[in-house]
Amino acid sequence: MNNGNFALFYLKSFVVKTLTALLLLLLASVSMIAQPNADSSVVLKPQKDNIITANTILKIENLGININSDLPELRPTISADGNTLFFICENHPVNTKYNSVPNSQDIWYSRRDENGKWMEARHLAYPLNTVQYNAVYWISPDNNRILLRGAFLNGAFNGKGVSLSYLQNNGRWSEPNMLRIKNYERYDRGRQSGATMGHDGQTLFLYMTPEKGGENNDIFICFLEKDGSWSEPKNLGKTINAPETDEMTPYLASDGVTLYFSSNRPGGLGNNDIWMTKRLDKTWQKWSVPENLGAPINTPDWDAFFTLDAGGEYAYLTTSLNTYGESDIVRVKLLEKEKPNPVVLVSGNVYNAKTKEPISASLVYETLPEGTVAGNGVSNGGDGAFKIVLPYDKNYSIRATADKFFAQSENLNLDSLIKAGYKEIHKDLYLMPIEIGQVVRLNNVFFDFDKWDLRQESNLELDRLVQMLKENPAIEIEMSAHTDSKGTDEYNFKLSDNRARSVSDYLISKGIATERIQSKGYGETQPVVPNDTDENRQLNRRVEFKIIKS
Repeated sequence: MNNGNFALFYLKSFVVKTLTALLLLLLASVSMIAQPNADSSVVLKPQKDNIITANTILKIENLGININSDLPELRPTISADGNTLFFICENHPVNTKYNSVPNSQDIWYSRRDENGKWMEARHLAYPLNTVQYNAVYWISPDNNRILLRGAFLNGAFNGKGVSLSYLQNNGRWSEPNMLRIKNYERYDRGRQSGATMGHDGQTLFLYMTPEKGGENNDIFICFLEKDGSWSEPKNLGKTINAPETDEMTPYLASDGVTLYFSSNRPGGLGNNDIWMTKRLDKTWQKWSVPENLGAPINTPDWDAFFTLDAGGEYAYLTTSLNTYGESDIVRVKLLEKEKPNPVVLVSGNVYNAKTKEPISASLVYETLPEGTVAGNGVSNGGDGAFKIVLPYDKNYSIRATADKFFAQSENLNLDSLIKAGYKEIHKDLYLMPIEIGQVVRLNNVFFDFDKWDLRQESNLELDRLVQMLKENPAIEIEMSAHTDSKGTDEYNFKLSDNRARSVSDYLISKGIATERIQSKGYGETQPVVPNDTDENRQLNRRVEFKIIKS
């Protein structure tokens, strides 16, 4: 099967569709058995998992005529915020190569309006739709990057592979450029292939086969290297890639742990079904035994193309049952056991701290205190908007970087939050222009209460300051520390002066010349807000540096 013939798996006669739907309804009605001595209201016995009931059938929701038509709609890709949907429409007259070959596949998209309704789908323009078969495999949480089918060099198709396109300041997508994957050509030799990416932007999943002309795919993983390339594909192992079976269309949920994929392994309801597994460690080789998601997600037909928003409440997929046309895109409300672990969606904007203008910047978030890079993102150049997805149980440092600016990082302590479910948090980020007089607050410098010894998690922030000073050898700074109004003036001056000195000593220990750093404690004399609440007092307790020469 090749990508140009996906629709063949969805073509079923009207009679088959009708009989299947009637069978499901019949099974649902049979399961509704009244309890003894019940009155006129029917009481249902508890049912086993995955037995089809009226409630499970009602979980399926067609996305409607603004997205679905009498043509095959395939491969949905939903954004993390659930407001943007990319998909394939096959054989549409608007498609780029509609008149040249059969089964043309182009990318279409739709967005939700203010009332949560899907607007009429639109066809993506060149360079994303070309004379090749086109598809969006992944959209980043920040909505500023998409992963595309095919290897492109400066917008020109260059064969098998995957490419990234970026949303530009004018609202248009850039020409796609291929990802450099080590030895990729050794692995993608079959009749079909595809990809997705983890929401961290650092893990790339591929399905393909090294067997020339082969049809049974395995799922592989690649990791982002420091130079921007990707590591050689690594097979996810026998737990996922069963012998003599076809594993494809993987989707890693926002939690970075739960993997959904399509497979024709034994135990399914039809040809290919959707299965779920959990990653058990950091090797990406140990997984829980895959579980079939059952009906109504899986049908007797060929089931694939499973995708979720960050909330994990609904799955978006393709079906050929009870559709407007040959296949439609629907969403299905997941049972608790089918959902990934809850996450936090952090949104915000990146601004120039001096002018308050939005900035296009690269984002990095790291776990504290170890400083391990947990993911990346980009902000939109038009309004500076970004979104990232963070799993619970960790503390994070988030920062934006851009040329000639110093990042003022922010921290999020998610290990202190109770995992009550999906949350959304807004946090803006500011970049400080590197110029004389600019004051930069170091939010991730930490001391124990009433002490001036630096805690280990401060190193990450201070090492970035060291790097900036080494890259700009003419810069000299004043390092300062401040307290709130609690305590005597003498005590606050001593505490702040010792803290400023501790930070300066750290910088000097990393090779920064002593004469480039002045150290001073200001006590409570320079509050940024009134010392009238606990929150305000926390804002006043701070470490800063000011550029005094450049």
